[in-house]
Amino acid sequence: MYEIVRGPLVWVAFVGLIGGVVFRLTSIYREAKREKSVLPTLDARTGARSVLHWVVPFGSRNMRMHPVMTIVSFAFHACLLLTPLFVMGHAVLWEQSWGVSWWSLPPWLADVMTLVVIAGGVFFFLRRLVAPEVRRVSALSDFMLVLLVVSPFATGFLAHMQWLPYRPMLILHIVTGVLWLLAIPFTRLSHMIWFVLSRSYMGSEFGKVRNARDW
Repeated sequence: MYEIVRGPLVWVAFVGLIGGVVFRLTSIYREAKREKSVLPTLDARTGARSVLHWVVPFGSRNMRMHPVMTIVSFAFHACLLLTPLFVMGHAVLWEQSWGVSWWSLPPWLADVMTLVVIAGGVFFFLRRLVAPEVRRVSALSDFMLVLLVVSPFATGFLAHMQWLPYRPMLILHIVTGVLWLLAIPFTRLSHMIWFVLSRSYMGSEFGKVRNARDW
């Protein structure tokens, strides 16, 4: 079972992720061409300025109005993206499989970043339950997505600490990671890809058309 999930299933995840992203990008481009005002509105300078303000902590007024949410969100997303890339176990697998090696996180730091992701997931889950403005627009799928995002980190941490049987936890870690990658292009997780596109358009519309800021 381990060899299956470590080999063919991982390939399925990467092929599905790349194929799904290409499909969605193609679909979005076709829709943008159909809407005559989208592509002519795009402007590199105002779009990049908007993206920059929204990727810098407290770069927008909305972030400054909600400091706790801003800190949790930036810490969560930074650890969510960096930990899988630079955790030592993944780096070793890349070197064994492809002969590609790069710098890896110290184990203690990887553990802290993993716990930050788990804690952030709990925060966002509870926020959807407690905050009225978020609860009103939340469906069951949103709660399931939070659990899916956190699952690879929770199972990976449990496998690393060996608090539960190692091999089953490792298999669950890989399976949930595969499901996470496959879900990215087709669920709300796709915002990690479309953020730059949507923010570039919003920045272009506000800056080029309305002569106003969107941050």
